[in-house]
Amino acid sequence: MNRVRLYSTEAIILRRMDIGEADRILTIMTPEMGKLRVIAKGVRKITSRKAGHVELFMRVHLLLARARSLDIVSQAETLETYRPLREDLLRSSLAHYFSELIDVFAQEGSEDMALYNLLAEGLGWLSQSPNPELAARYFELRLLTLAGYRPQLFRCARSGNPVDADDPSVRFVAFSPAAGGVLSPAAAAQARDTFTVQVEALRLLRLLQIHSFEEISTPSALPNPSRAVLIQVEQTMRRYLQFVLERSLRSTHFLRQLAREGVEAQEQPIPPPPISKP
Repeated sequence: MNRVRLYSTEAIILRRMDIGEADRILTIMTPEMGKLRVIAKGVRKITSRKAGHVELFMRVHLLLARARSLDIVSQAETLETYRPLREDLLRSSLAHYFSELIDVFAQEGSEDMALYNLLAEGLGWLSQSPNPELAARYFELRLLTLAGYRPQLFRCARSGNPVDADDPSVRFVAFSPAAGGVLSPAAAAQARDTFTVQVEALRLLRLLQIHSFEEISTPSALPNPSRAVLIQVEQTMRRYLQFVLERSLRSTHFLRQLAREGVEAQEQPIPPPPISKP
């Protein structure tokens, strides 16, 4: 094989699709070339040496051969398996969600080291965190910041005035996906797409936005959020991402089903009152 045709890259396996009798098309995220689609020939054969190195969510080193259509995986070496993602249904489902998010935001053939590093770190957070749902919300906020859609959580997204989340008389604040964050009562009265967020949920979102993952992983760094607060934080991020992407993701449907059927049938979120319009 001509060495000019060969090149190597680090990669994370995002998706895979079986074709033919033994081949598999892989969608991978790389630091230098962004998102790529490559083909692993014969990888589904029992005798394949590459099979164990190109599983979903693995971080690998690949030697690729250029081809007319899809480049071919010539060699593969595992760098990180993120093993807990294969041993826990929730973590595995969230890993699929992370991969789908990156698949949507990444540009094919365009260098994006920051996005690649975020995915590598995010899968590590998801593997290690005692609370994978919080790790997912942290990942979403970092991804939105990288993509230029950082939600405004401290000031009104319309007026720029501070939004007080420490006033004990305030129980809910307004959030507008179109405006890009929280709104003051006056701005909320003029918006059409607002929904209400519990102040406790906003406080948690703020902590996740401004702290490092190591800081929020410290038991004393975060309050112990109730199940209702965690659900509202997840709903807030889902609605905002759905607006940004202009569609919902396939993996979110399974995650919602998993949440409904989960063993933690604790307190249910209390529907907040609607924002009154003048």
